[in-house]
Amino acid sequence: MLKRNSNHLKNIEEGFQFVCKLDELKDKVGRRFIVDEVEIAIFKIESEVFAVSNICPHQQTHLIYDGFIEDEFVTCPAHGWKFNLRTGKKDSGSIGLDSYLVQIYEDRVFIKVYPKKYGW
Repeated sequence: MLKRNSNHLKNIEEGFQFVCKLDELKDKVGRRFIVDEVEIAIFKIESEVFAVSNICPHQQTHLIYDGFIEDEFVTCPAHGWKFNLRTGKKDSGSIGLDSYLVQIYEDRVFIKVYPKKYGW
């Protein structure tokens, strides 16, 4: 948990949590994290980092982190659904994955998560 009185982390906004160091992410290779019981897939494309839900809404597979990356899209390896990493939306523009805010500070990756209530 972040300590807000720490001068070291004073530039991180409230609600963001540390997940990994930037050099632990490989370009166009996803990583799976669980933050506050929320399953997240994180991707680095060149110098930008994206965070989306790791659970595909098609059949609730937990494999988004293992998806194929092309441009700023990830394709679910289970059934081929394609999602925009910036917005989480399907390539058709319809609702898809939740996307999360990312901050990089001193080569550390922080994300802001919020609980997801599933209806399945």
